[in-house]
Amino acid sequence: MHKILEKIFSWLYPLLRKMSFGDTIASYISLAINIVILCVLAYLIYVIFRLTLVTIMAIVAKKTKTNFDDLLVSNQTAKYIAHLIPFLFIYKSVPVILEAYVYWETVFGKLVGIYIILLSLWIVRSVLKAIRDYLKDQPKYSDKPIDSYIQVIMIILWIVGVGVIISKIFDITTNTLFGTLGAISAIVILIFRDTILGFVASVQVSLNDMVRIGDWITFDKYGADGDVIEINLATVKVRNFDNTTTTIPTYSLISDSFRNWRGMLDSDGRRIKRHILVKAKSIRFLNEDDLQKMKRIQLVSHYIDTRQDEINKYNKTYNVDKSLPINGRNMTNFGLFRKYITNYLEHYPGINKNMILLCRQLQPTPHGMPLEIYVFSKDQRFEQYEYIMADIFDHIIASIAYFDLEIYEMPTDKITLEE
Repeated sequence: MHKILEKIFSWLYPLLRKMSFGDTIASYISLAINIVILCVLAYLIYVIFRLTLVTIMAIVAKKTKTNFDDLLVSNQTAKYIAHLIPFLFIYKSVPVILEAYVYWETVFGKLVGIYIILLSLWIVRSVLKAIRDYLKDQPKYSDKPIDSYIQVIMIILWIVGVGVIISKIFDITTNTLFGTLGAISAIVILIFRDTILGFVASVQVSLNDMVRIGDWITFDKYGADGDVIEINLATVKVRNFDNTTTTIPTYSLISDSFRNWRGMLDSDGRRIKRHILVKAKSIRFLNEDDLQKMKRIQLVSHYIDTRQDEINKYNKTYNVDKSLPINGRNMTNFGLFRKYITNYLEHYPGINKNMILLCRQLQPTPHGMPLEIYVFSKDQRFEQYEYIMADIFDHIIASIAYFDLEIYEMPTDKITLEE
């Protein structure tokens, strides 16, 4: 492309020079004619290259299997390139048509050069956007913070571009400019503090695989509880389960504590850890009549027979006086209920039997004896998980009365409505 432009310029320059008549009124007319010709030629070049580039890119995008070229079309890369070519032509032509006007040649040359730099940045940005969209569609990169990387690259390019623009405006070298910026780096760091922190955080989040797009996170400090939908240089967006959106500074992910539920979702089960409070005064030893009655409960009937044989052998071996239930070994209604719940959970289809399965006592409290269920559901989905947990505790609460146990409830006064 550069060689083609050079040939066009080598043909046009002599023609434009011949049309210059010196510092007279004719020279201004010649200047105006040159400018008009230059604009017309630039517009024709723009039209030709825009039609050519856009058409070619559209045809190629339709025929290729990859969608990357389609993304280039949707991000208007060809349009920006078509804009750039006529301005390169103008930039090369300005020294010719304004050869006798040094001041205006400098001014217009700088303006056109600045616009070329900006157009170049827009072209790079459109390509980077296409790369971003393409990588987001790839399963391998769909959960990576691509936006953060693109933003970092664009910030660096914009810093370089602004530096080149400033050096062009004030006619200073780029090395001198960036040397001066290095001397005032403290001010630069202060201005771009959040950007720098976000960049460092994005790198650490990516390298340590702390958060991915689609992860369910809980961040109490910011009231976030939902799925990560976007990770960029400055913020992380979380769509909460009530369909609200919470925006979290990216650097907070490495400076504060949050919970990522990815491990649970990737595992074979979701933990159910909940307890009920049993009245301590309802816990007692079981006598023969109680045991005979409770043998009708199928899940513990075999256990009662086996366990009672062991207890009877022990008491007989040590000649235990059973006139008082406290002597020797005995079964309690609370212990039998724990065994019942354990068997019930082992038979429950929604529980993962290959993971921890416990029905245990906790430290007694002023409100009663806690009986905790510690198991893992097979289904991690929110709705199914809540259903499984509710179904289990419905059964526990309904079955506790069959063991002569009571659930603790805060005492309340009965309120009657008088008409």
